[in-house]
Amino acid sequence: AALRRGAMAAEGPRSLSALSAAAVSRSIGALERDVWALPGHLLRGLLPLLTVFRLERAEGAARRAGLSTQPIWRKLWDDIMKTRPPNSENITCWRKKFLETFFSNVLHGVLDVSSDWRLNDCHFSPLLHSSPHVSQLTLCNMLQGAVELTAEHNQKVLENLAVSLRILKFQHLLSSDQSIRRSLVLLLHRLIHHGSVSQVSMYSWPVPDTVLLVLILSMSAGFWRSGNALLYHSSPCGLCREEDKAQSQESAQGRAERGCCSERDWGDGENQKGSPRAPEADVEVNGCRADTCLNSVVSGPRSPLQNQACEEASSKVACDHTSIQGRSSHCISDQLSCHPVLRKTRRRLKSAVGKKRRCLRRSRGLYADPEDLYDFVFTVAREDNSGSLDKNSTTEGENPENWTSSSPGSPCAGHAGCKKRGPAGIFSLKAAHRFRSVSTLELFSIPLTGETCRTLSNLLSSWVSLENLVLSYNGLGANIFCILSGLRALSCHSDCHLHVVRVSDVFSHMPCMELVRCILSAFPQLHTLSVSFDLKNQLEGNRPEGNPSCREAEIPESCLEQLEIRFPREPLHTMFLLPVLKASKSLQQLSLDSATLPGSQELGLLLEALKECNPNLKKLSFHDMNLAEHQREVLLLLQDPVLQEITFSFCRLFESSTTEFLSEIISTVKRNSSLKSLKLPGNRLGNHRLVALADIFSEDSSSSLCQLDVSSNCIKPDGLLEFTKKLEGHIQQRGGQIQFTHLRLFQNWLDQDAETAQEALRRLKAVCSVVNDSWDSSQAFADYISVM
Repeated sequence: AALRRGAMAAEGPRSLSALSAAAVSRSIGALERDVWALPGHLLRGLLPLLTVFRLERAEGAARRAGLSTQPIWRKLWDDIMKTRPPNSENITCWRKKFLETFFSNVLHGVLDVSSDWRLNDCHFSPLLHSSPHVSQLTLCNMLQGAVELTAEHNQKVLENLAVSLRILKFQHLLSSDQSIRRSLVLLLHRLIHHGSVSQVSMYSWPVPDTVLLVLILSMSAGFWRSGNALLYHSSPCGLCREEDKAQSQESAQGRAERGCCSERDWGDGENQKGSPRAPEADVEVNGCRADTCLNSVVSGPRSPLQNQACEEASSKVACDHTSIQGRSSHCISDQLSCHPVLRKTRRRLKSAVGKKRRCLRRSRGLYADPEDLYDFVFTVAREDNSGSLDKNSTTEGENPENWTSSSPGSPCAGHAGCKKRGPAGIFSLKAAHRFRSVSTLELFSIPLTGETCRTLSNLLSSWVSLENLVLSYNGLGANIFCILSGLRALSCHSDCHLHVVRVSDVFSHMPCMELVRCILSAFPQLHTLSVSFDLKNQLEGNRPEGNPSCREAEIPESCLEQLEIRFPREPLHTMFLLPVLKASKSLQQLSLDSATLPGSQELGLLLEALKECNPNLKKLSFHDMNLAEHQREVLLLLQDPVLQEITFSFCRLFESSTTEFLSEIISTVKRNSSLKSLKLPGNRLGNHRLVALADIFSEDSSSSLCQLDVSSNCIKPDGLLEFTKKLEGHIQQRGGQIQFTHLRLFQNWLDQDAETAQEALRRLKAVCSVVNDSWDSSQAFADYISVM
């Protein structure tokens, strides 16, 4: 209260109305119900004087009075957060933005609630009252946030997050002890399996803890132990309890049915429809039960029984990449029908391992061992310690052929998956149940080892709810084939939802076009595919013989609508891109980045192929490609009657051109009524070319251009002002009728004359929406010189 009185006194003398509002705000607890009924003009003066707790409660009353609290929340942000949020122009609700950031800052201990009187209220619980507004949360470092959220006093906070949270991010994680992992398990189980989280993203983990990484991946995919095993403050998960009771009542009947018809035990365990948790998950690996081929994350030696079964499975199921070469993909059920010996082996294995597990459970009791929960991922496998390591197993990554050897429709296993045990191993899914899973998985700057890739591959093989997969800078190398094996198995499921795959890395293990063909042949249902690499792998020519080339992969008709390829300075050969274009009749967006054109005819061949194969193409983008000598093709694109958006970004368009070329561009765009967006960043337009572009909107133009991007084009304030004046003249001649709505001006030299730039921007904003930045051109030039 003293802080508030001091803040108000510092503002100087007040009106009677302001003094009354201040007095009411100090007694708002007793007067709240009557205050909310006040007319709008009185509420307007009172709202800025309320604490965050009372302001949140006043939201409904303000709305009924026709008042917006957005300016107040924005001022709260400026006063308390003291930062400018990224993309602030796109923030539509400052109330949500403030409370969501406030929750995160309090959770991680970077904001002291006693620092501002508006945060001090005896009725205000920072985490509890802000949690309903949190749709995105980041956990970092030692996962202290997970420990805090799963504490008993924050149970209501966790319930609120289970409803509101949609995106869960992990950043800069460090290794953690078992107590912290236990908290993470409880958090993920509540927010994903019984919550609303639909996206899990992990960032910047240079040396990932395999145990922690596999835990997050497996629970994101919906795998975990029975809810009875997951203790929350010494009690089983309440949300799982009722379902467990129903399952226990049916267990006797289920066992009888399995005894009479053991064939049914080999279902794929994917029925997660209509319930947060589905029955026991039976993930298949190359026709082998996942629990026999996979191990706990930190586990002991494999038993001879497991080795024998997996070797037999590997020998019975074809393990070559033939589906990439055009052989039709078969699902696991087809393989089993063709291999009765394999089914018999698996039945023997299930019986033996199942008896062993039941004995162990009886001996331990339901909750006898408090660490039993973590056997699933963390502890040494207790089922059989009599086996020994396969001394002949290869080291990780030694034989790249292993990565490409998987039968059609099966997740990655082959020699490396079943016969080989690495130090990390892969978790067992035998005791797992299938819960609700997320629809988006993103991994940024997290190195993935061979073992982790096999884990991810097997999770992907039945992850039918997954819609978006982003793998960025994971050092995949040859392990990309392991991921493709999981995607191929996933494509066999009729209820698969995966539509977007984005893969980017520093080094490319193979030419970009071959990888694109590999991915599309493995998963033709994709709607969006993005492949991006910075550098070519110098060893890519040394792939082992016998590994079939994806260049010859036959691509079935695909559902692809958006294709983005960033070449590591590779030549663009239309003959390699042509099969992809032919298979993608629905393609609407194509982006080609950092490719070189091996011949003068190559771009023309590409345009002909696009016209023939992709009549529905609406957006075409070229970035960092030298088009200085391809003026004819550029003009052909600009007069295309179907394209609605064309981008020439850093393409050196005017490097060796004449003034006639610019005139031809303007004339062509003026005649094209279908083109809506033209993006020309980084082409050294300069002042005189920018001014000339204003003629696109002249009185005799039939152009429908709405958006123009001239970022990074050495434009100075005087040139921008002249462009503005010329544009105003054309608009006046057309009677104010113009479709031009957006102009982008990032990274131009507008800081050289601030007054002229402000006048040009002010006049432009009366005509269209202008997006620019406060770019320091002198510093940028110094940076450029320093790296020359």
